[in-house]
Amino acid sequence: MNAQALTVETSPIADIQQLIPLLDQRQPLLWMRRNQGLAGIGTALRLEFSGPTRMRDAAAAWREVVANATITDPLTRTGTGLLAFGTFAFDDFSAQTSVLIVPEVIVGREDGQCWVTRIWATGSTAPTTPLTARAPGDEYRISLRPGNLGAAGFTDAVAEGVRRIGKQDLNKVVLARDLTGHLPAESDLRRAITKLALGYPDCWTYAVDGLVGSSPETLIRVDHGDVNARVLAGTISRGTDAAADLEAALALATSTKDGDEHEFAVQSVLQSLRPHTSVLATSEIPFTVKLPNLWHLATDLEGTLSDGSTSLDLISAMHPTAAVAGTPTPAALALIRELEPFDRGRYAGPVGWVGADGDGEWAIALRCAQVTPTGDVTAYAGCGIVLDSTPEHELAETKMKFRPVVEAFG
Repeated sequence: MNAQALTVETSPIADIQQLIPLLDQRQPLLWMRRNQGLAGIGTALRLEFSGPTRMRDAAAAWREVVANATITDPLTRTGTGLLAFGTFAFDDFSAQTSVLIVPEVIVGREDGQCWVTRIWATGSTAPTTPLTARAPGDEYRISLRPGNLGAAGFTDAVAEGVRRIGKQDLNKVVLARDLTGHLPAESDLRRAITKLALGYPDCWTYAVDGLVGSSPETLIRVDHGDVNARVLAGTISRGTDAAADLEAALALATSTKDGDEHEFAVQSVLQSLRPHTSVLATSEIPFTVKLPNLWHLATDLEGTLSDGSTSLDLISAMHPTAAVAGTPTPAALALIRELEPFDRGRYAGPVGWVGADGDGEWAIALRCAQVTPTGDVTAYAGCGIVLDSTPEHELAETKMKFRPVVEAFG
């Protein structure tokens, strides 16, 4: 490709307090946790990719965009200067495009410092978009109902997955189901995003090209050669009181089924990252992470890059992890395509941002819904299936995982 030349200027600004009110109500761009992160307005450049090489193609295209850009960035900190928001399809053969979007205006907020980056085609006029907080649009409430795979179909799929694992066709497969609905015309997506951000402040709340959600799982963070990831696999519902909640966390931590599922996910990430790192360490044993409605088993990974890879290179190497596909990966993907009667789109794919230096933060697109320009909404939730899985338990787990999005739109 011949990348369009961009001019980029970053400057500090006073604290703007809230990012979400700055967003476009129908095309929001957001990456935020605990009211810190990045908000994008407008589109200076949009790059689309598809097929098995979509992430590698994106990494190559981004290098060319950066090489052709003129960047003025006196702050030179994470999240300043030229960057793109991205979301990638889960499957190599998905009909859904994968995108990198460079906004016209980016507002960043971290640790009490705020900045604005303005981006425009070199030779044209710099955008003068005001940083104005806009009031939310009319309230709406929609019901999300079973889509292509209802409850009975999902439990049948889980039973078949367990049967295949019993035949030793594979060790684990992640199976998902979908819910669908439709938004009223002119609906303000910032309302749903605000509910997600308030309800799940410790998750990454994101909005990129109509994909909105709050993910608890950091796929990869790259910052000046340091690499961090958090693997989540293994889930149980929160207890109804303090004693029951503690009992639930203990049950998850000591569950053989969940422990096996988690270990498959950790090993897949380690295998993907080792060729790119000189040092790679993990927490010794999984720990429990508490969300408003769930406990998860988690393992943190930290390492040091040794080969100059960008965050885009790493998501290409890592995706799909066993946490969202299964293991062995080829067998798991084949079974997903066989048992799921829908295209996952960007669900369970990487979502996040990349900077000019290749640093960036990427989550796995979980607890999410894809909203089309015509207002169609499709939400997804899935579970890791291993030999000890039971269809009824996995169905109940998907209901828990749907809760953030169902409540955000309902």
